[in-house]
Amino acid sequence: MSGALDAAGITEPRLRESYLRCRHLNAQHGRTYYLATRLLTKPQRPAVHALYGFARFADDIVDSAPPGSDPAHRLEALSATLLTGLDSGHSDDPILAAVVDTAARYGIRRDLFTAFLDSMRMDLTVTGYPDRAALDRYVHGSAEVIGLQMLPVLGTAGEPDEAAPYAAALGKAFQLTNFLRDIAEDLDRGRVYLPEDELAAFGVDRELLTWCRRTGHTDPKVRAALAAQHATTRAIYTYARAGIDRLHPVSRPCITTALVLYSEILDRIEAAGFAVFAHRARVGHGRRARLAVSGLVRAMWARRGRRAAGLTAAATERWA
Repeated sequence: MSGALDAAGITEPRLRESYLRCRHLNAQHGRTYYLATRLLTKPQRPAVHALYGFARFADDIVDSAPPGSDPAHRLEALSATLLTGLDSGHSDDPILAAVVDTAARYGIRRDLFTAFLDSMRMDLTVTGYPDRAALDRYVHGSAEVIGLQMLPVLGTAGEPDEAAPYAAALGKAFQLTNFLRDIAEDLDRGRVYLPEDELAAFGVDRELLTWCRRTGHTDPKVRAALAAQHATTRAIYTYARAGIDRLHPVSRPCITTALVLYSEILDRIEAAGFAVFAHRARVGHGRRARLAVSGLVRAMWARRGRRAAGLTAAATERWA
């Protein structure tokens, strides 16, 4: 990591320590993202770790609060500290220092962070979503904005606004994949991240989902409902994939690898007959390693040709 920090021009000791903490969160909790991040150039990696570390830290406040703690109070304190740091351009917080520095370096909009925090607040009180529109409001803040935060770090081959819808869609596809994979764990927390009206069209309600969780069996009606959610998510991946060519060439291998790895979780769910209540779908280590090697080869070629790739002046200067 020190080489990446040096390459990014991050020299202040406490700021380097903050980036290292975020990297640890990324490596510990986001194995797929962390693997894909290794395919980026060294100057890009610390920023990605910072953004992921912040998202993971906030999510843990909501989902893994120690007994007797007040997650709402902790989340509000985090929000106040972050927004103060974003407004001043500096933070002494051991996690948020790297986030604030990344936001300043890459010009990441403040509203992308406030939207994320709004969705984290929803997790404290909302346990279900009546329809797709309600779920989309949550997903915008919990996932789409992360894709948009990442976009200045990844860089684009053209105007950023042209790539933005695809970046948001990929964040959404990742999140919807999580909802299908983690339905059992979410039920344990009292939450269902699937539109109630779409489930009801197949005769599925929370009571039936809870029965599936308790017994470990996927009822045929639930299987049909999950297949429909699976198809919706697949379509979003198809849309997001079309935007990869709009990214900076050196970033494409990373995002392609992340897209393939995460979309293959859907393959595992489908191949298992949507038995998401019995086991958690995973992509095997061997497959992950093969994709990483393939991505690394593509990344090396992209870096060799980056100066001739028609990149934006800002990106060329940043990654020279």
